[in-house]
Amino acid sequence: MTNALPHDIHEFMRWPWARIEPFYQALAERPLDAGSVDRWLRDWTRLFELISEGHERLYVAMTLDTSDQEIRARYHAYLDEVLVPSEAAEQRLRRKLIESGLEPAGLRVPLRNLRAETALFREENLPLLNDERKIGAEYDALIGAQTVEWQGRELTVPQLKPLFQSDDRALREQVWRLAHARQLADREAINALWQQLLDLRLRIAANAGCASYRDYRWPMMWRHDYSPEDCARFREAIVEVVVPAASRTYERRRQRLGVATLRPWDLDVDPQGRPALRPFANGQELERRSATIFAQIDPQLGGYFVEMCERGMLDLDNRKGKAPGGYCTAYPVQRRPFIFMNAVGIHDDVQTMLHEAGHAFHVFETAPLPYAQQLQIGMEFAEVASMSMELLAAPYLAERQGGFYGEADAARARVEHLEGIILFWPYMAVVDAFQHWVYTNPDAARDPARCDTSWAELWGRFMPGVDWSGLDDEMMTGWHRKLHIHRIPFYYVEYGLAQLGAVQVWRNALADQAAAVANYRRALALGGTVTLPELYAAAGAKLAFDAETLRDGVALVEHTIAELGR
Repeated sequence: MTNALPHDIHEFMRWPWARIEPFYQALAERPLDAGSVDRWLRDWTRLFELISEGHERLYVAMTLDTSDQEIRARYHAYLDEVLVPSEAAEQRLRRKLIESGLEPAGLRVPLRNLRAETALFREENLPLLNDERKIGAEYDALIGAQTVEWQGRELTVPQLKPLFQSDDRALREQVWRLAHARQLADREAINALWQQLLDLRLRIAANAGCASYRDYRWPMMWRHDYSPEDCARFREAIVEVVVPAASRTYERRRQRLGVATLRPWDLDVDPQGRPALRPFANGQELERRSATIFAQIDPQLGGYFVEMCERGMLDLDNRKGKAPGGYCTAYPVQRRPFIFMNAVGIHDDVQTMLHEAGHAFHVFETAPLPYAQQLQIGMEFAEVASMSMELLAAPYLAERQGGFYGEADAARARVEHLEGIILFWPYMAVVDAFQHWVYTNPDAARDPARCDTSWAELWGRFMPGVDWSGLDDEMMTGWHRKLHIHRIPFYYVEYGLAQLGAVQVWRNALADQAAAVANYRRALALGGTVTLPELYAAAGAKLAFDAETLRDGVALVEHTIAELGR
């Protein structure tokens, strides 16, 4: 029956649920045994991918222009009229497969995920999950609409980033305060959305019979291979190993700048007074130079990126109304990625491109896997794909290899990236610890003022080295500006774990680049067919939470910074 499904995704996106539902019904009623399971799974995959791509295309369109009310209305209608009923239908198929007792090749780990999702599924949660998505879209719209007047021009807050690299400290402070004043203007609006989100999430967990939202969210994120206690152990390792390294990094910057204390507007300027790195003029140049770098890392990876450029699978430049941040998503029917960015011509944009391209290459490498369930990859390893790419690409940043910079600036860019790794781990710990506090103290977290206080306490523990005196409101509302807290709860420790995995992949590449890249690609191609520790091992790394592994990684990063800085 699935042969009657359209090949054109745009045609499918016009179908009402009444026209889609019979395909689910047919799958639910079809006999399932060892001889038929492969065809059944492939048919389910095709239907699931059409539904998913319809959602992803509307989501992308909405993030490209958050002011487009027609697109937002179409997105909300798709959620209400197609996605919600499809999730109920998906549950029936998950249960049918589980109850069959069948375990086709390559589905050992995906079945573990399906069992967790099935156990937590409640039909009464579907409209609540839908409401959560809609409130998240409201958050995106609030952030995307934040603009300021600067020298007679209306600029988005991200478009101010190049000014933070000015060697004029007074100007940096003026711009920093201007940006944060604009963000604080939405304080009450974001607090109101937060209270709605938190109440929804608590209701969802209670409906599923969970004692806390964390108990609900953990298995829903397929976190079978580590626990909240492991996260706490990782945060303590960061306090022991990384916070002192971050303090050394901040102190080195303070001394080079020659300032009494390091202020928040001193973190992006070059501490040696060199002009800010300006790697590209526009998105087209960013594409072109990135393509050259990827081709040198691996010809096949380079070919993937060229295909993306030729097929318009990127939207890179920042503009008013665009949702915040950057992401790579997949269009499941095509088995091809799409990269979204807010580039403004600074080195951070280069890092974002390298990062999101790693996610894109993951989509390409998993494309041959036959079943949609095999493409469900925990973000702990998906982020290894992206963060490893940042480090694997680093040796090719110089113009002589087709990159963005002269030799001195290429070394400088690498130092900035490596210092950023050290400074990131403590920030990751703040975000992760904050989310654990929220969902184990939900009554307190309902009060935005107590969220502010919790964030400030965590900031003081993990983020010494920068003087925030007189900036209490700006500092304690940092949780407002962390998209993941509002849009993807509990998603952030993945970055810290993956960064440690990526440093291990990089260590291997220093010894044998070709072998390290080959292992990286083989691990990506496994998709979600093996456990998280097995994925790390395939890439030549280990999933780790301990101080010893972290100490080895920090030592390599600091040693390389010293070598490049000579």
